Amino acid sequence: MPDRKMFWRIVRRLLAANRGRLLVILLALSAGAAVTAALLNLQVDAKRRLTTEFRAFGPNVFIAPRGDDGSATQPRTMPESVIQKVPLVNEGNQVVSTGWLYLIANAARQASKTGALAASVPVVVAGYTGGVQQEMLNSRPTAAHLLTDGLPYCDLGVKVASTLNVHERDKVTLRNGSIEEVCSVWYVASYGGQQDNQIFVHIETAQKLAQLPGKIGLVQVVTTGTPPSIERFIRDLQQRLPDSDVRPIRQFTEGEAKIYDRISGILSATVALVLVLTGLCVMAAMTNVAMERRNDVGLMKAIGGATRRVLRLFLAEAAILGLTGGILGAAIGILLSMWLGKAVFGVAAQPRLIVYPVAVALTIVVAIASAYPLRRLANIRPASVFRGEA
Repeated sequence: MPDRKMFWRIVRRLLAANRGRLLVILLALSAGAAVTAALLNLQVDAKRRLTTEFRAFGPNVFIAPRGDDGSATQPRTMPESVIQKVPLVNEGNQVVSTGWLYLIANAARQASKTGALAASVPVVVAGYTGGVQQEMLNSRPTAAHLLTDGLPYCDLGVKVASTLNVHERDKVTLRNGSIEEVCSVWYVASYGGQQDNQIFVHIETAQKLAQLPGKIGLVQVVTTGTPPSIERFIRDLQQRLPDSDVRPIRQFTEGEAKIYDRISGILSATVALVLVLTGLCVMAAMTNVAMERRNDVGLMKAIGGATRRVLRLFLAEAAILGLTGGILGAAIGILLSMWLGKAVFGVAAQPRLIVYPVAVALTIVVAIASAYPLRRLANIRPASVFRGEA
């Protein structure tokens, strides 16, 4: 017990011996820890950010009827119950599935007062499962009736709306052969693609027009996760749906993996470089410390101090500096990564708890490794020091 108290008393004296040099070492370690924590936090957050950005492009897995060549006027269909067989979660990540049924129908604007129809034009009608509007129709029929007059809703692309000369809350008549449905326009949107020429309705409306009750022609699936995780999800889907054709969009998965690997490689190399530079700065300061403490070490060894114990003193000093610099620098680094994420991605990076202890641990390792010049003190001979030869 007395030896332990004396050990830590000497460590405190060593830390307070030269406060200027101590501050330089602490600043170097803190700066290295800050940059390390910032880059590591960005590296971890980049994976989630890239996944979110890639999913914004749309679904990455399609489920189609087996043998569908995508051409004919009589497209193959499959039961709507296929959607129920798609898992809702993939290794902890949410999975979103939407069923679609496409058909060609004649659309015409209906006059609000007389009910007369304008000239009809053929358009693509896309029926899909779910939808916020349909949920409102189901859960709030009174409010929904005021908005849609009790009619099925439909959403129009900006180009088809311009062609039909319709606006929100107008009524559109859809006719396929002898089947006719009237829908109320919920909103008109610009999608920036072929969807601008389509009319979107709930799946039941499309099934009535196509006379295909309970049928869908396509399921779009959006799943997140690592490329291997998505591959496992696709294999599981293929086993669950042997009568359907599961088609992954590999460009998204492979593109996401390549971009993340490049970003991860650059950030990892930068972290390694920063740690090396921090170590060199600390090592230079430690070399001066070793030169100044020759007499102290000689006196310790002359009164019976073991070489191992002397080295433990200096390693404890380095570890304390690394711990202090790591704690301060890592906290600053995580805040810095949030600012960098805002500047690069437009959204602040989320602080990851795993980054903090990793950055602190790396800083301690760098501090201890940079104390290597202090090992030279183990070879000092007390007699040489006292004679002024060392």
